[in-house]
Amino acid sequence: MSTPDRTPTDDCILHLEDVTKVYSGIVAVRKANLALRRGAVNVLVGENGAGKSTLMRIIAGVEKPSLGRILLDGEEVSFSSPADAQARGIAMIFQELNLFGNLSVAENIFATREITRDVRGIDHQAQVEKANGFLAKLDADFAADQLVEDLPIGQQQLVEIAKAISLDARILIMDEPTSALSAAEVDTLFRVINELKAQGVAIVYISHRLEELLRIGDHITVLRDGQITGQAEVKDIDTQWIVRSMIGSDAKDFSKSVDHRIGAEAFRAEEICLPRRTGGYAVDHVSISVGAGEVLGIYGLMGAGRSEFFECVMGCHPHAATGRIFVAGEEVRESDTSGRIRRGLALIPEDRQREGLVQVLSIASNLTLASLERFTRFGFHISGDREQSSIKEAIRNLAIKAPNPDFEVTSLSGGNQQKVVIGKALMTGPKVLLMDEPSRGIDVGAKADVFRTMRKLAGEGLAILFSTSDLEEVMALSDRIAVMSNGRLVTVVDRSAATEEMIVKASAEGHKTAAGPAADKTREHA
Repeated sequence: MSTPDRTPTDDCILHLEDVTKVYSGIVAVRKANLALRRGAVNVLVGENGAGKSTLMRIIAGVEKPSLGRILLDGEEVSFSSPADAQARGIAMIFQELNLFGNLSVAENIFATREITRDVRGIDHQAQVEKANGFLAKLDADFAADQLVEDLPIGQQQLVEIAKAISLDARILIMDEPTSALSAAEVDTLFRVINELKAQGVAIVYISHRLEELLRIGDHITVLRDGQITGQAEVKDIDTQWIVRSMIGSDAKDFSKSVDHRIGAEAFRAEEICLPRRTGGYAVDHVSISVGAGEVLGIYGLMGAGRSEFFECVMGCHPHAATGRIFVAGEEVRESDTSGRIRRGLALIPEDRQREGLVQVLSIASNLTLASLERFTRFGFHISGDREQSSIKEAIRNLAIKAPNPDFEVTSLSGGNQQKVVIGKALMTGPKVLLMDEPSRGIDVGAKADVFRTMRKLAGEGLAILFSTSDLEEVMALSDRIAVMSNGRLVTVVDRSAATEEMIVKASAEGHKTAAGPAADKTREHA
């Protein structure tokens, strides 16, 4: 592995020198030396909890280093706040979206930098026009006067990117910018990145999608347990080098199935519909069934209706959604979410920050939040050995890097927060588990943990439906694959009969009626 270069060069715009960050006695980053080069994509990779986001938050002025120096243009600097770093030309797209849901897209893009008309206040029209220009660069198919809370998470991600581009920064940090984007949107983002490179902007790019890093990166730095373990030119390395640097060994085959018998029908949805406020359907007459021990992958691009289908199943739209659902052959008549959880349904949402976690609570409290009835007697909460044992078991089974379960859940990295959300769902003892983009923001090692857990749970008889826009994931993990597009179920096919070409083609055919017996079939399980 390459030795970190401590000497700033002419093309180096920012240099971290022996930077260390300590939280409550825990060393998040240890003596990191990092050079960011102008007009290049500086890739940063590592497992969840390796220190990537901490290092970037230091550069962006969100955190201050405990030890070490930051050199900008060869001069030592200290950022008092994110605004201070921004004033010096540093912008960051955070992994967890940092938007105001009750404001428009334009108002979010120009927050704290409003365009004004002298004493007449904010020029909203000018902001919308400029914001639409930034959105056009990203080929976004929504307008700047829309409320952010009305946008799906993938489009909110584009708002964050547009906001960062609008800052005209010299250093642009992108923390998992493509985690909720479709393949076409990723291509557009990469085009914009290449344009910024040509203008001399230093891009810092963090991602768990290793193929992306090789495609877009120029220089790569690998972190493990808060320390830099490898630095190289991207043209000189491959994915195996990255994985070895990240986890100390080659990745294991996480997709290998656990052989088991698929049982009787565990879940069935019939004619699920969810009207759009603007007309048409977000979920359009979707019917599907899943057997006990079966993993059904639901593939589709942004706007396909996957998340909305899961929301309907969980009772998130009780007054708007129609259709019937069954668990173990019995119709679920409860319309509220808590009632459906009691009937054996559980959802791991795509947006863990807003929908999966209570950020002011501890790791332990988040894990047991949905299953407190298991630890109560006569209506009183018992903080006994049984609860503590369940918490420790969840942390161990999901390999959550939690030095102390009593710490706030926000002290964990993004991937470990995702594992807490998964642990919380599993602690309700579900019969049917819905997982909406379960690998979003999770590194290669954490993915292996989560996917092995999915196969293990299926082997124990749990019915699993998971949605993804990752073709490799759906092909590797599914027993059957369902394809959705524009709210419709286009096809359902056995994994053994599926090809990547078939799945991609089906995902683009949402305007057609789901054809053939595959879309309607209710599978007979032995």
